[in-house]
Parts: sequence; structure tokens; C-alpha cells
Amino acid sequence: MSDAVANGFDWRKYKADTLSGITVSLALVPEAVAFAFVAGVHPLVGLFAAIIVGFITSIFGGRPGMISAAAGSLAVVMMHLVMEHGAHYLFAAVILMGIFQIIIGVMKWGRFIRMVPSPVMLGFVNGLALVILMAQFTQFKDASGNWLTGNDLYMMGAIIAATMAIIYILPRFTKAIPSALAAIILVSAAVMLFDIHAVTVGDRASVQGTIESLIFGDGIEGGFQGASWWGLLPADFFSLNTLWIILPYAIILTIVGTTESLLTMTLIDDITQTRGKGNKEAIALGAANCVSGAVGTMGGCALIGQSMINVNSGGIGRLSGISAALGLLIIVLVASPLIEDVPIGALVGLMFFVVIATFNWSSWNIMRGMSKADAFIMLLVTALTVIFDLAVAVIAGVVVSALVFAWQHAQRIMLESSIVEKDGKTAKIYKVHGPLFFASAQNFVEMFDVNNDPECVQIDFQHSRVYDHTGVEAIDSLTKRYQEANKKLVLKHLSPECQELLSDAQELIEVNVSEDPHYHVSLGK
Repeated sequence: MSDAVANGFDWRKYKADTLSGITVSLALVPEAVAFAFVAGVHPLVGLFAAIIVGFITSIFGGRPGMISAAAGSLAVVMMHLVMEHGAHYLFAAVILMGIFQIIIGVMKWGRFIRMVPSPVMLGFVNGLALVILMAQFTQFKDASGNWLTGNDLYMMGAIIAATMAIIYILPRFTKAIPSALAAIILVSAAVMLFDIHAVTVGDRASVQGTIESLIFGDGIEGGFQGASWWGLLPADFFSLNTLWIILPYAIILTIVGTTESLLTMTLIDDITQTRGKGNKEAIALGAANCVSGAVGTMGGCALIGQSMINVNSGGIGRLSGISAALGLLIIVLVASPLIEDVPIGALVGLMFFVVIATFNWSSWNIMRGMSKADAFIMLLVTALTVIFDLAVAVIAGVVVSALVFAWQHAQRIMLESSIVEKDGKTAKIYKVHGPLFFASAQNFVEMFDVNNDPECVQIDFQHSRVYDHTGVEAIDSLTKRYQEANKKLVLKHLSPECQELLSDAQELIEVNVSEDPHYHVSLGK
């Protein structure tokens, strides 16, 4: 071990973080520009959103190595707000989204992301990989929106293949430089050296042009309207009218952005075998979006594609995210002519490689060992992520998982009965096994044969738990049936809280302080 490493400083780690961050900054350019177009705002709004959000979350976030920037999942929601009300309201909605995310972090609600079932996670990862894949096909169009044909198409394919080949082969020879960065540099150099006609980043949107339009006062459509910061926000910013306009969008943006960030954090946790801090990440993301909206940009959240590029390139520290944000800033301010010469095919090839690395190919083998319900949930989340968005997919997946869980446990309620003779009287003892809650309550009641039972009946809950008020009501209903049949009923081994809630069965409960279990009953409040 070198002295540098022994003293706590490993230059190789910082080198890997810096180089991987530079790689990510190159990949962020076309993505930020594309997402700004989707949202209906100027490309510069997307680029500076990526810089601001990426920089703040990298320094203060709870998941080092995760990349946050302008996101397509948010852009789709923003598009509707901009089309209906204008970009001024977008910036206010981004600020409100940030406030909501800070509240989520302060209230420590981020921990609930750990409750997302494994099939939902697999579906989310696979669905997002397909979304990234589908997003790249838009790059196979020319400036007029027509699909590439002939030599242009062949050249695009050749550049993509060359990029992917370099990314795959180079690590077999050296890992001194991230293969993704080397691929972009080598392919770009070859295109310029041999004067190959290829679609470039400059053909999609001129970064230099956006800088000049800002400097010389052309402004940004719906964005920067002069030198006044206050001009970025609606004139009636502090009015209920503005609140009612932006509130629905801000809530959706909060759900989508926070969910995507925390799920991406969980994925990076699994890859790096470390654990991020979800609540800290939510607060940092919220602060970043507040700043981003206040200066007139579109905000953002974690990006699984760029995060995968970063981690796979060796960037697992905070410096990688900081390098990505600063690298993007340098590209926008200084190196925009160079970045305009990067072939779109090189970036598409990089994203194709990200898709391959992101998609959980082992999930097909895992699915063979899954229950039919879990396999269905995984495919459902994958499909909904592609068709709708991440928030709809994850919420639907969690709801379906909860319903499946409830159904499966409802089938586990069982009764074990026996007949005993005591003091010359025949008594029947029921021993309840399994959880008693809303899904199993009806089955529980129907298992008893009130009319044919003997005069004395005992129900023992030693091997059961009453989990909610529906379970309590089921016991109350059963006691009424036995009382109406003029039969003696005794209830044993109920928790003290459950005993208090049984309004119609107090005199039927046999209390044994040393044996009765202690647990709480959910009242749905």
C-alpha cells in the first residue's frame, strides 16, 4: 500500500471520479438539450438546470456518485404546464416542488422507499432501460424531423458500433481512462480527421448560439426576460391563483422526481454495496430545485442512465458529480464549439451501452423462480414505465404488491378444532392460526358453525394476531351470533388493546396477564 493511500489519500480514486465526471458531462449535453425541447423551453434552461441541480446534490446529497440533472420524466409533465400557462409558471412550480421535497426529507419519509418490493424494483430498472433505449431513436432523424436514410443512416450505425466496440474492448487493455470518455474522444477525432459527414450535437442545437442569444439580449422564450431576477416569476406569484395553477403540477413533479431519485439511489446502493441516505438526498434535491427554479431553469432529479455511466466508469465519490457539473459548465461557457463537433452517434452508442448495463438480464432467470404474481408485477411495472411514467408504474406496482400480499395472507387463516368434556358438559375449542385483518376477516367468520356447535365454545387466539379494526369487528360479529344462539363463548389470548376494542364481548374474554400477548391494533387513523 502506497503512502498516499496509507495516509487516507488515494489519488487513483480522485482521478477516477474526475475522469468519470468529465465523461458524464459530455453525455449530459444532448440529454439536457433534448429534455428542454420536450418541456417547451430554451436549451439553455435545460443545460443550466443540469449544472445547478448536479452541483448542489453532489455536494449535499445522500448518495455520492449519483448524477442528478434535468430529467425526461419531469420534462413530460412540465410540457403540459408550459403549453397551457407559460414557462413563468414552470419556474414557480419547480420552486414549489423543491419545497415539497425538502418537507419529505425533513419528515424522514424517504425511508419508505425501502418498502418497494423487489419485483417493482426489477420492473422499474427494466422499464427505465427501455425508456432510455426508445429515447435514442429520436436521434435517427435529421433537422427536418425525417428519418435518416442511405449513407447518413449507415454512417450513424457505423459510429454507434465503433463507440460501443471501444467501450467494450478498451478496459481489457487499460483502465487508466474511462472507456466511455475514450470512445467519445476517439470517434469524434476520427470524424473530424477524415472529414466524415455525420450528424453532430451542433446539428441538434447550437450551445454557442444560446450563449450569444443570452449575451446580446435575444432572451429565452418564456425564460430570461431581461436583467431582472423578479421577471422570471409570474407577476402574481404570491397569489392563490398562481398556487392553484402550479399546485397539481408541483405535486406530480414531486412524486416523479423524488421517486426516481430514491429508486436510482437504491440501485446505486446495490451496485456499490453501500447505503445512501434517502432523507438527506431528498433535502438536497429540494434545495437544488428551489435554487434552480429561482434562477429560471427547469430543475431536475437523479438520472439512472448518467448515474450508471458514472459508476461504471469508476465514479463513486462526490467529486465525480461535482466534476460532471463543472465540466458541463465549462462546455457551455468555453468549449461549446468543440462539443458541437461530437457526433450524435457517439453519444447514442454510449447510451446504448448504458441500456445494456442497466437492463437486468438476469431478471428473466429470476422470473422462473418467482411466483406468478411477482412475475406479473415485474412485467406490469416495466410496461407502465414505458407507457406512462415512473410514478404511475411504481405506485401501481406497490398497490398490486400490497393487494397480492393481503390476499396471500388472507388464505393463511385456519382453525384447529377439538371436542372436550368438562364438568359433564361438552365444549368445543377453536384454535386460530394466522393473521386476522381486513382481507381474512370474512373467511374467519365463515369458518365457524354456530348452529351446530355445542353449548360451550372457546376461541383461542394464541397462534393468531388481530392486526386491524376490521379483525376486531369480525370477532364482535361472531360473539353476537353465539349470543343470539344462547351459547356460551370464551375468548382467550387476546392482547390488552384488542380486549379494550371489543365492545360487545368484554364479559366473554378470559384474561391471563402472564400469557396474553402484547401488540397494537391498527385503527386506520
